[in-house]
Amino acid sequence: MNPPNFLVRRATLEDLSALLQLWSSMRFDADALAKRATEFQVAEDSSKAVVGAIGLRIVGKQGHIHSEAFTDFSVADQIRPLLFDRMKVLANNHGLVRLWTRESAPFWKHIGLDPADAPALEKLPAVWKDLGSGWFTLKLKEDVEEILSENSAFALFAEAEKRRTQKTLDQARLIKGVATGIAVFLLVGVVIAAVYLLRRNPHLTLPGRG
Repeated sequence: MNPPNFLVRRATLEDLSALLQLWSSMRFDADALAKRATEFQVAEDSSKAVVGAIGLRIVGKQGHIHSEAFTDFSVADQIRPLLFDRMKVLANNHGLVRLWTRESAPFWKHIGLDPADAPALEKLPAVWKDLGSGWFTLKLKEDVEEILSENSAFALFAEAEKRRTQKTLDQARLIKGVATGIAVFLLVGVVIAAVYLLRRNPHLTLPGRG
């Protein structure tokens, strides 16, 4: 028996009725998801019936894979790779640098989503932090803007350090100049005092002279 053929595409408003039934069967908040129906990719069988769906919410350069649902989970393993291929295309088109999910099916771990550690969670968009824990994440590519920002921050730090060092050197030169000036002033004063004393007392001898 040949396996069923599935077509994966973006959801349209015409799919809303089928999606509402699908979300209700999964005990999702169907009303809330209905407002974001165009976030979803759907899989339909050869009879054009929607048999699976999953959402990809995009915030900035990050995507949240959510609300996975199937009419029959016996075909889920056949549909998930198709849905993920579709989401990878969308991620590339939108320039996404990271994917996130809280879906627990082993498939998502097998294709590279790992438990998010503390450094990764710092990159989680704030709008998703209230959804709970148990995040998995997949880095798709380097965030060029983040790298440039870090380099810019380092350059600013280096420039600040350079200015601080130059200021310290200038202060040191100023102190040295003042100290030298004071020393010269004192030396001149001593010489003037010595000359004055010798003129007033010509019989005085300088130290070291007999």
